[in-house]
Amino acid sequence: MTLVRRALATLASATALVLLAASPSTAAVSPPPNSMASIGDSITRGFNACGWYVDCTSRSFSTGDYSTVNSHYLRIRAVNPSIQGRNHNDARSGAKSADMYGQAGSAVSQGVGYVTMLIGANDACTSSESTMTPVGTYRTNVDAALNRLKAGLPDAKVLLVSVPDIYQLWFVGKGSGSARTAWATFGICRSMLANPTSTAQADVDRRARVRQRVIDFNTQLAQACVAYGANCDFDDNAVFNYPFALSQVSTWDYFHPNTSGQAVLASVSYANGFGW
Repeated sequence: MTLVRRALATLASATALVLLAASPSTAAVSPPPNSMASIGDSITRGFNACGWYVDCTSRSFSTGDYSTVNSHYLRIRAVNPSIQGRNHNDARSGAKSADMYGQAGSAVSQGVGYVTMLIGANDACTSSESTMTPVGTYRTNVDAALNRLKAGLPDAKVLLVSVPDIYQLWFVGKGSGSARTAWATFGICRSMLANPTSTAQADVDRRARVRQRVIDFNTQLAQACVAYGANCDFDDNAVFNYPFALSQVSTWDYFHPNTSGQAVLASVSYANGFGW
């Protein structure tokens, strides 16, 4: 009888393990959306990814349909064909966090099931360090946009993508004469990229403070997402931490992601999103 009881106990234990393995996860992946919208700035518009100082929305990491980039939209379409043609790019080149409320309204009017938001580069990349958006103002602007999305699209999933590390851009580009010329000629991101080869303490400290502002923005994104609830996901600084190379930015301005950069942005942000 002892052997029988042991055998039965072993069988019961094995059965329990099988059932546990087969049971659905409590954190099951939600079904892929049938529509989506992207809000943000020139990065989301694919600016300079296909032509001279023009938006290239087809190459957007989020809603584009260019196969080489393999955007969020194309990745979702591969598992849910019903999203076909229901991809809206509501971002605007030059946008700052203050513009997100209006863009959120566009996404709401489109009734989408998924929204990506990447914003903050223009809040940190300004004509000087003194004109950067204050952290508190940035958070207020982000919250306003998220509140509008939550009220108008209560069931939609929202992905907040971390602001890229513009210090990394300075680091990989400062040794390039072409990059330095473009930055100076077009007045790009002077808060970070002014005097790119200077090792003066004032310039070293300025770059560190601008980078910290981006870090602070990303901290606010993370906290805002937690406050939003289960329908929001933050990429856990995956984009910020990615070591973008100079070969992944446009050779017209040495600032915006080129096609390769958009592809990396799509891959990194999607992998750290909802997991469809």
